[in-house]
Amino acid sequence: YYTSIPGSCNFETQDQEWTTVCGLTQDTTGDFDWNISNSAVTGQTHPHTDHTPGKGQRFLYVNSSTQKEGNRARITTTKFFPPSFGVCRVRFWFWMFPSRQTGVLKVYTVEEHGMDILMWSSSRNEENKW
Repeated sequence: YYTSIPGSCNFETQDQEWTTVCGLTQDTTGDFDWNISNSAVTGQTHPHTDHTPGKGQRFLYVNSSTQKEGNRARITTTKFFPPSFGVCRVRFWFWMFPSRQTGVLKVYTVEEHGMDILMWSSSRNEENKW
């Protein structure tokens, strides 16, 4: 559900309702999808809980071990955020289990004419934590 910050979501929703509740959508041109889960479902290469203190357990994940190089899973916001100077921030927590199949996590903004602009990327998480 949402917190008080616009666009914020902690994924503590039922099943696949996160897309609606969190204002996100799966990119239909992707090769595979993001899913919501807790640690019990994702197996041994998982965090034991989400990053939220307290009772938070759910997070989004992709399983890259069954994918081919170049495959993409992409989610986008369904809300538009107006441009700003020093006001708009993207903040998220991630966990990337290091393996040969681990891909690259990228964050893009889309400018007014539809061009994707790469803002951040990571190909590994050296520590086994959020």
